[in-house]
Order: sequence, then C-alpha cells, then structure tokens
Amino acid sequence: MSDLPRKAVTRTAKLAALPLGFAGRATWGLGKRIVGESAEIVGRELQQRTADQLFKVLGELKGGAMKFGQALSVFESALPEEVAGPYRAALTKLQEAAPPMPTRTVHTVLEERLGEDWRQLFAEFDDKPSAAASIGQVHRAVWHDGREVAVKVQYPGAGEALLSDLNQLGRFARLLGPLVPGIDIKPLINELRDRVSEELDYGLEAQAQQAHAEEFADDPDVVVPAVVHQGEQVLVTEWIDGVPLSEVIADGTQEQRDRAGQLLARFLFSGPARTGLLHADPHPGNFRLLPGGPDGEEDWRLGVLDFGTVDRLPGGLPETIGDSLRMTLEGDAEAVYELLRTEGFVKDSIELDPDAVLDYLLPIIEPAVVDEFTFTRSWMRSQAARIADPRSPAHQLGKQLNLPPAYLLIHRVTLSTIGVLCQLGAAVRLREELEEWLPGFLPEDDGGEDESAAEA
Repeated sequence: MSDLPRKAVTRTAKLAALPLGFAGRATWGLGKRIVGESAEIVGRELQQRTADQLFKVLGELKGGAMKFGQALSVFESALPEEVAGPYRAALTKLQEAAPPMPTRTVHTVLEERLGEDWRQLFAEFDDKPSAAASIGQVHRAVWHDGREVAVKVQYPGAGEALLSDLNQLGRFARLLGPLVPGIDIKPLINELRDRVSEELDYGLEAQAQQAHAEEFADDPDVVVPAVVHQGEQVLVTEWIDGVPLSEVIADGTQEQRDRAGQLLARFLFSGPARTGLLHADPHPGNFRLLPGGPDGEEDWRLGVLDFGTVDRLPGGLPETIGDSLRMTLEGDAEAVYELLRTEGFVKDSIELDPDAVLDYLLPIIEPAVVDEFTFTRSWMRSQAARIADPRSPAHQLGKQLNLPPAYLLIHRVTLSTIGVLCQLGAAVRLREELEEWLPGFLPEDDGGEDESAAEA
C-alpha cells in the first residue's frame, strides 16, 4: 500500500478543490469591487488569498504537488512584497520538509531493497527523517565503516503520485498563472512531468552525483557528497552539515548572502563545462553553506545536494547562449535576431523588428553588463511586471518568441537561479563567471594564432 497518496482519491480531491477555491475568491473580489475598493488592492488581496490556499494544500502533499510547489517557490521574488511576505514561510517549509512516512514503511523499503540484514550495513540509523522532499525522505546514519551518511528512501508509490498530481495541476494551470507574473505555468508543469521517470531512477541520480563528487573533490568552493551505496529505491551518500540556503535567505549576514550567491552562480555555469551535466533543481533546499575552506581559512563553501534532475550537456552549455548574450551586450541587433531565428527562438512564420528584440533582451541581461550586480526582489518584480503587463511592448513581443525544447530546462534553471539570487539579495560578479565558463561569451581571441605565425 502506498504511503504517498494516503488514498489517491483524497489527493485528487484536495487538488481538485483548488480551482473551486480560486473561483470563490474571484466572486469575493467582484463583490469588493462593487462596493468601491480599487482593482489593484482587490487584485493583490486575491493573489494573497489564492497563494495562501495553494501552498497550504501543496505543503500537505508529497509527490508532484510538492515538486511543483518547490519549483514555484523560487519565483516568489517576482511577487509584490505585500503579497509575497505573508506566505514566504510556507514556501520555505516546502523547500525543506514534508510530512514523514511511518517508520515501519521506511524499514520495509530498506528490507526490500537492501536485504533482511540491512541493519548490518549501518553502525547507527536514525528512524526520524532529517529532511523530506517530493519523492523521498532522508535519514541520518553511520555507515558500517564509520562514515556519516545520508540515506535517501523513496516513497512507495512516488511515481504514480507524481504523475497524478502534475496531470491534475496541469488541468488548471491557467488559473495559477496570475500567482507569478511573467512565468508561464503550463510549460513548467509539462517539463516537470517529462522528468518524472528520470527522477525516480536512483541509479541515474547516483551516476550524476558521483560524476560531480569526483570533479569537485578538490574544489575550494563547491562540495558534493560522494555516493556510498545505491539501490533501486535507496541512495546512500556522504553526509554534509551546513546552513540551509533557506536560512541564509531568512537570517543570513550580507557576507553570507553575497558568498552564497557568487558560489551558486559559479556552480550553475561551471557544472556543465566540467561534468557535461546541469543540476536542474536549484531551489534553496538543495544547497548548504559550509564554513571553512580546504586550508582551514574561514571561508564559506557551497554544498550541493539532490542530482535527481539533471540536463545532459556533453559539450557544456550551448555556445549559442554565449554568442547571443555577447552580441546583445555589443548592441548588434541584426546579428542577435538572425541567431535567434536560426536556433528557433523566432519561428520562420514570424517577422519581428530586430531593434525591438534587442530592447526586450537588454533589461534582462543587465546583471551581465556590470562587474558586480546586486540581485534584489524589486529588480525581479520590475522584470516580471514588464513582461507580464499586457499593455507593454515587451509582453506583446514575448508572446511571439518561441522556446525550443533543447533550451527549456536550461531556461528554467537559469530563471530559478536568478530567483534564488534575488531572494538572497546577493551582490554577484556574474560577468566574471560568464567569462570563465560560458562558451561564446568572450569573442574569439586570434592573438595566439598571430603570435604563432610571427614566431614561424
């Protein structure tokens, strides 16, 4: 019997009740308008009440409901502060915790996947979970060789619950749209659904995590715990302590915020170049800030967890991204437009003004223009409002642009990371990371070739 759905009909009923609640609040909003309150005030009250209900329901469920909530949570920076503030705590809970499954169920899974003598693999095993996520929960333990480990146990029935929830959420994606201005909810849900089978496969996750652990083994800035043991629904990795990024967002010093932001940007862009993989679930619950560098200096490092969702990029991030970003910074509207058309961002059936496309892109890439950029919620909100406002040229142009499937996950990861940077309020030298790790961002240097020719 699955512990995840409790009963599938109960999960479905809870999710199905969301649109009814939204409709009821819309009627309430109309009543408020009739008695004379401004549309802006009513709209924000509606948005806040809707968000309160949405995240309350998502927080009670695991599976796809929680996965969607975690993905959505990184975009709270785009919401007006008076709307985002009251339920920011609920978003943090979604990133860090979910109701645990019973101890007897955990033991049953471990016995089925590791054998009847599974306890002999551990010197100690804590039955109380230390963390819970959308498809599994984590227990702290000591491996038989003395290493502290994290034991990730998949919820029975996780696959069915993920698909069921995401299908249900997809049916009323349009109603969720106003919660996060400028973010198209339906493609987000579809993409999460496409990744279900991959995330359920702990073998794939183990491979991706171990590849990162080996590559970053001696890295002074990033820590990835190594894989200790892997079974069909059980994954054992080394344990790392640290301050969850959600706590840094809530209470961290500015020094911690800036350091976390810099390292998060560094990991985002360096990971694909170094491993051919892009960590594709960058919500704050998957990161820790660890004190102390490799030489003992008091310097913060970034601990990275959960490699269940990755984008496989054997050649690193596409050079097209660096090329288009560089051309945009150079103000070469025609070149940018032709590259976007070649890559399918502008469909052949559509004609756009290259200068208008450049004007659309320039505010978005502002963090790459300067040596150091401070990401803020107000900047994120201004970008979201510019793109979401139906009266703005940016909104009209944005609707005509296309996002090719090959770039979908990269786009979501980039947006999510920017959302986290804005939650942190971090000052980040983003341009420095782009120059180091993004193919095509720096113009090709022909100096070496000329020098060789001169020597010849």
